[in-house]
Amino acid sequence: MTALRTSVRPLLAWPRRRWATAGAAAVATIVFIGVPTDLIDTPLFSREVAPTWWSWPVLLLTATLTGLLVATYVATPTGTGPDRSASRAGGVGGLLSFFAVGCPVCNKLVLLAVGTSGALRWFQPVQPILSVAGLLLLGWALRVRLRTEQSCRVPQRARS
Repeated sequence: MTALRTSVRPLLAWPRRRWATAGAAAVATIVFIGVPTDLIDTPLFSREVAPTWWSWPVLLLTATLTGLLVATYVATPTGTGPDRSASRAGGVGGLLSFFAVGCPVCNKLVLLAVGTSGALRWFQPVQPILSVAGLLLLGWALRVRLRTEQSCRVPQRARS
């Protein structure tokens, strides 16, 4: 419980600019994942297999974690430099979530790799595992960024 409190404490000190960035990044994530996976119905994309019951919760959690993670990169007077491992983990987590909520037979990469029957037989059952893995990676990346944010404060330069 104390680890959770330690991880959440930096969020309480965030300025409005960071919260606005988190909100904008979360909305952008919903659009960038929801439209091509046809969770958001548009004439641009369609699905051959209906979305699962857990697709929207995974997308909303992905968007929330991505928004918070992106906001950690907004410069503040006490901000830190980027953490490459957290950046990579966040990117991979978002990509895994994209594959997790997408239509298994609409994904060209999956179709090229295993074909239509393979997509339904092998890839579709793995999608929930991809969603959990993606959310765990995003959560880990956010935790690392929040933990390092408080660990090495950089003094603000005097403006001349």
